[in-house]
Amino acid sequence: MQEVVIISAKRTPIGKLGGQLASLSAVELGTVAAKAAIEAAGIDPTQIDQAIFGNVLQAGSGQNVARQIALKSGMTQSSTAMTVNEVCGSGLKAIRLAQSAIVMGDADIVLVGGTESMSQAPYLNKQMRFGSKFGDQTMIDSISSEGLNDAFTHQPMGITGENVAAKYGITREMQDAFALASHQKAAQATQAGWFNEEIVPVTVQQRKATLEVQQDEGIRPTTTIEAMAKLRPAFQQDGTVTPANASGINDGASAMIVMSKEKAAALGLVYQATLVGYQEVGADPDYMGYTPVDAIQKLLAQQNQTLADIDLLEINEAFAASSVAVQNGLQVDPAKVNVAGGAIALGHPIGASGTRIMTTLMHQLKRTHQTTGIASLCIGGGLGIAFEIQLNEAWCNEKA
Repeated sequence: MQEVVIISAKRTPIGKLGGQLASLSAVELGTVAAKAAIEAAGIDPTQIDQAIFGNVLQAGSGQNVARQIALKSGMTQSSTAMTVNEVCGSGLKAIRLAQSAIVMGDADIVLVGGTESMSQAPYLNKQMRFGSKFGDQTMIDSISSEGLNDAFTHQPMGITGENVAAKYGITREMQDAFALASHQKAAQATQAGWFNEEIVPVTVQQRKATLEVQQDEGIRPTTTIEAMAKLRPAFQQDGTVTPANASGINDGASAMIVMSKEKAAALGLVYQATLVGYQEVGADPDYMGYTPVDAIQKLLAQQNQTLADIDLLEINEAFAASSVAVQNGLQVDPAKVNVAGGAIALGHPIGASGTRIMTTLMHQLKRTHQTTGIASLCIGGGLGIAFEIQLNEAWCNEKA
């Protein structure tokens, strides 16, 4: 099987719900990331055969978000496009689909990514199409119904965090300590410029001025354990999951250029990373937050590896409860996981998170002069996903 490589990887800053990026649609955010990835790759957009983008909250965005991004980014009308919804895993699944398209000969060069404007997700009403004859009408928040509520129990994803905490003995104190560390690592990374190479600034037109957003909006560098301890549980009265130890509701996008290693050589391009191995798992939806353990273990078995062979991991921080449980279940050194913070601090724009954590993984491997990494996410509905990459030493040795 021919090797498939990542040529470039970029992301926007991540905005808070109703925050700095709220006026930009998922298409607009995705286009910013896509154009940046294309420019960083040093190719012409007309060379790209296909676009594949993850996007979860699709209502109101227009037909096929990926197709809109493709044409707005300069790809030809003869190119193809597909939008993927595997909830939190959408962006990482998009990379796998791009790899498959290249291996099967369906495309030579693929623009791949994920995008989400949770701020612009609409409210829904299923009765009004044929008129309301009598009684009250209820609006459905599509953020909850399409993204953050379990399709089987109709309970918030936070309840799955509570389930994992109860099953694996993850206390409130353990969760708050993990969340604090996420913010501290993200604040350090931002201050030190660790994200500079992966982030493309976003220009936002405001009423009286133009705002250039350069940094992730949700990081709280001054938060404390004491402040976190004052918050009430968010999902059940006697629970342990709070707004402080859960990921946020966010806006953002990320994008990559993917092609075969042979194509990169033919074009004279220095590739950044090789896609090594991939696995998905299914499990009980009530404990979806623990699925990265199974996905990563399945991936390591496929590759005849152990965690000792892996330099860094990016494991999405849906909830601190599940993150702590996953690290304990894997028996992994926490110093190897999310070295620049994770979704609790940075944010979790659902459809974008898969390519976001892969982008961050690549750049943090480069910064630390290491080569082997795994990106993994838990997925609402009881799924888990993991992807291994190997960095190209030639790119590692390049200066930013």
